[in-house]
Amino acid sequence: MSVELPQKLMESFAQTTGLDGSEPPKRYLWTDAFAVCNFLSLFEATGEERYLRQAEVLTHQVHHVLGRHRPDEERTGWISGLSEEQGEQHPTAGGLRIGKTLNERPVDQPYDSRLEWDRDGQYFHYLTKWMHALQRMSHVTGNLHLLTWAAELDEAAHRSFVISSSTGGSIRMYWKMSIDLSRPLVDSMGHHDPLDGLVTTLELVSDKRLTGTHKDKLNIAEHDFDAMCQQKNWATEDALGIGGLLDAAVRLFQLIQRSHLDRVPLLFNLLHDAQLSLKTFRGSYSLTRHPEQRLAFRELGLAIGLRGLKLITKMESLDDRISELLEEMLPYCSMADEIESFWSVVEHRRVQTWKDHEDINTVMLATALLPESLLKL
Repeated sequence: MSVELPQKLMESFAQTTGLDGSEPPKRYLWTDAFAVCNFLSLFEATGEERYLRQAEVLTHQVHHVLGRHRPDEERTGWISGLSEEQGEQHPTAGGLRIGKTLNERPVDQPYDSRLEWDRDGQYFHYLTKWMHALQRMSHVTGNLHLLTWAAELDEAAHRSFVISSSTGGSIRMYWKMSIDLSRPLVDSMGHHDPLDGLVTTLELVSDKRLTGTHKDKLNIAEHDFDAMCQQKNWATEDALGIGGLLDAAVRLFQLIQRSHLDRVPLLFNLLHDAQLSLKTFRGSYSLTRHPEQRLAFRELGLAIGLRGLKLITKMESLDDRISELLEEMLPYCSMADEIESFWSVVEHRRVQTWKDHEDINTVMLATALLPESLLKL
């Protein structure tokens, strides 16, 4: 596997976001979670220590930028409310900001669906991405503090985003919370948020290095996420959503193999719904459009999921039904080649729709080109 293009992409990202050079840090949680994993993959592929250092610096910046209040508001310090010293020891205890351009919506301001996309706060599915990145960092570096911080982030997210009905109804989640996790900003539930919570929590609970009260609290979180995942339809027409569904299936597949979890029925449901989603998406012809009419990061999310799908087909079978499903889904993996080839062309990365989301596009293209990282914590 050539790492030349991923190297160039990640070096560009490091410069433009203030990881290297003189630019001030420009942090965004979703993008940075992918970036940490990419730097770790480049370190493992090349043996160059600089990539490990970049992953460590990026982790530090995320905690000290997104774990603290914004510079354009009156509140200061850690968003958890901890003292400076305690905050340094527990930087994820209050969650992490998204990193949006605008500050969060004030309490007395009406909800505006268009404007909300540009406002700060906390997204649950961004937090799960960072939990995964921290656990991966912990495995590569051997630093147990990173694993503890992932667990503390899971605990904070579960405590704040998951709610029980006051009338005894079903448990559910908020989609977006305020910076300090004190109030919901969007009270609907994300389609795949319970699934993200379950798979990420299972990864942490299955880590034998995690013990004590953290494991006890995560067992409760696992129970709640599992309850929300029962009888759920995961199918979606969105490319990024399909990619996320495939990513969850790939990670669950590995967990079942590695930790012997009794989750084959859930895995079958995920793959079944992913297959239906891929069939619908393939018939949409959206990959034939002009680059100005396409959103690279959404397509690249699909490519990342398909790369993981192709890799697990080479692993030991779990179940005959799973094997049959994987065999039926393999032809869809050619879409990953289409997507990666298209966005690897420099001219396609000069259009405005690429530039509008350049950081996230750059990092996710690098991830798609480093598929082996998908099978690692």
